[in-house]
Amino acid sequence: MTEDINSRILELGIKIPNPRTPSANYIPFVKTDKLIFISGQVSMAMDGLIAGKLGLNIDVETGKKAARACGLNLLGQLKTACDGNLNKVQRVVKLGGFVNSTPDFIDAPSIINGASDLMVDIFGEKGRHARFAIGSASLPQGAAVEIDGVFEVK
Repeated sequence: MTEDINSRILELGIKIPNPRTPSANYIPFVKTDKLIFISGQVSMAMDGLIAGKLGLNIDVETGKKAARACGLNLLGQLKTACDGNLNKVQRVVKLGGFVNSTPDFIDAPSIINGASDLMVDIFGEKGRHARFAIGSASLPQGAAVEIDGVFEVK
């Protein structure tokens, strides 16, 4: 029997935020056949933007929280793309993670685990995905992390 993802989210006590509107000339997601491509989501948490630079003024745990916030924002966009029903998600295909960091910060993959772990917690094996995680000199609005995603749906 397939697990109800909406129930799983409630069981985990996760609150998916309403999607933000784009801040520039792009759309939040594109749906083509069975794939949904979601534009980069910055580390906007429920209580505001998690901003700063890893290796300078943000520690690894805060960075992981920032990545989790990005993951939640991806899910907000995904939920809209799925007409409110995350049970349509067949697989998390790929996440791409950018970490605002100093040149000598080498732990970007650990930071992006904040979003990767969220996807696996919610979707189980269907949440395991391909990924990249790189350091960046800066990100929009000074965000600590930005992540985009590709999802397969029914």
